[in-house]
Amino acid sequence: MTTSPPSASITPLPAAERVQALDVLRGVALLGILVMNIQGFAMIYAAYFNPMAYGDLSGVNGWVWKLSHLLTDQKFLSMFSMMFGAGIVLMSERIEAQGGKAASRHYRRILGLFVIGLAHAYLLWHGDILVVYSLCGLVVYLFRKRTPKTLLTLGVLAMVIPSAFYIFAGSSLPYWPEESYQPMLDLWAPRAELVQNEIAAYQSGWLAQMEHRVPSALFFQTGVFIMWGGWRAGGLMLVGMALFKWGVLTGERSKRFYGTMSALGLAVGLPAVAYGIVRNFAAGWALEYSFFLGSQFNYWAAPLVSLGYIGIVMLICKADRVERWTRPFAAVGRTAFSNYLLQTLICTTIFYGHGFGLFGQLERIGQILVVLGVWLVQLIVSSIWVRHFRYGPVEWLWRSSTYLELQPMRLT
Repeated sequence: MTTSPPSASITPLPAAERVQALDVLRGVALLGILVMNIQGFAMIYAAYFNPMAYGDLSGVNGWVWKLSHLLTDQKFLSMFSMMFGAGIVLMSERIEAQGGKAASRHYRRILGLFVIGLAHAYLLWHGDILVVYSLCGLVVYLFRKRTPKTLLTLGVLAMVIPSAFYIFAGSSLPYWPEESYQPMLDLWAPRAELVQNEIAAYQSGWLAQMEHRVPSALFFQTGVFIMWGGWRAGGLMLVGMALFKWGVLTGERSKRFYGTMSALGLAVGLPAVAYGIVRNFAAGWALEYSFFLGSQFNYWAAPLVSLGYIGIVMLICKADRVERWTRPFAAVGRTAFSNYLLQTLICTTIFYGHGFGLFGQLERIGQILVVLGVWLVQLIVSSIWVRHFRYGPVEWLWRSSTYLELQPMRLT
């Protein structure tokens, strides 16, 4: 790579020309994701999907889980997926408007994301989402010029596929051979021996963690991606493309529009998620019900809640004299890639054996306190960083590899 003036070729969007609303949305989504991801850092793999698999659910810990599931589980990840789709359209339109070839830059961008994601997943944390996004980005890019209505339709249809699969698989469960049922049960509600092995692995040094991290990451990038993650993430990216083209994600619609969208999304989505919580606890979080049919309430309601949150954020961004309060969230959004990896570095240091080794020891209320601490650090550090630099450190590396030239880092 060579260093050249920004004007010599097509370059990333300067900070002054960025869409502020998109940055704020991205920052809010990135911070919100940690509320659920913290369980993946602090507790066994199964606890993220099945709260009965590990940890105390009585008293305040139970309320922490219920509120986290109601308000955040898949909601902020849905927002982030929509933002990713919107970013694909924004970047490609800008490059093509300058006479450049968007495809080559897009696929170099995706390759860089894929490589960093692999390193993140196998060296640091098995819950990585970057590989999923890079694989989905290979496909959804092909639809970027479709009309918003077509993109929305395709996005919803993509999300229908894993939902239909889960419902069909759940109804056919009594006919499954035992040898295929038991491994799934061990993932959903692992035996005491498996729980202790996982805790021991992550309370050990970095190299010993590989015994659990590598197969978990591989399973997430293959089985989970094929059955669920790829269809959902890709579908939401297409929805995000549609919303971007309609001006929903850039604050171009009216306050009345955002107010209506927010009210409808929350009024329909939150009760549906709450009903799912009640039904799953009534079923004792049994694999036969909760993994299949019981998961569908949040699966479909989460994007509606996300739209409600987007409406609230847009109303705030359109209000007078609020930039002082939204600026820190925009700073996190501008450096979202770096902040995503920073969350992993902080949390694995706290919970894994190469750091403080608190894996499996901190209750849910304690995990939320960690989340609040990480939020505070990221809001402060990001705000300071963007005063002096154009991009976050990982964003700089990613953009430089995408444009095949070193991007200017410091603000002048």
